[in-house]
Amino acid sequence: MAPKHHPTPLSGGDRKALTKELGRARTMTTILAGQSAEARAKGETLIRQADKLLCESWNERMWADGGPIDPSPTIDQAINGSYSWLEIECSRCKMKRDVVMAALRHPPTTFVHDLASRLRCSKCAKANRRPAATLLQLTQRPRHTDDEKPPHKDSKHGSDA
Repeated sequence: MAPKHHPTPLSGGDRKALTKELGRARTMTTILAGQSAEARAKGETLIRQADKLLCESWNERMWADGGPIDPSPTIDQAINGSYSWLEIECSRCKMKRDVVMAALRHPPTTFVHDLASRLRCSKCAKANRRPAATLLQLTQRPRHTDDEKPPHKDSKHGSDA
């Protein structure tokens, strides 16, 4: 956008006053832009905190009541609240696994409880069965499975003997 043209006054006093006012206006734009950026950062932090609390609340209701609880956070709210993993369990073989929410091919405005009927067990699919998954909880990181090896112990930090 082109800068606004201010006609230059003829008198010297008016030119000085105009220059002074333009300087104040430019200074105020810098100050207001900085305040806007600070307020936006605080707002984003508050929204992230609200999304995290919503996910924690939903997890507690899932633990207490079981089943897909409506209302639930949306996929983007869960990811914004740093709960980017969804723990599910196959209703047939009871195998638990973690699903990366960002990798799902669903709109980010999809509610988490709506995923219950859409997610399927990959192990049972190989046996030509497609049972629905049971939602367990939202997690911040994938859980450690029993079939994974524990981390290698470093001899410098002592041993369990």
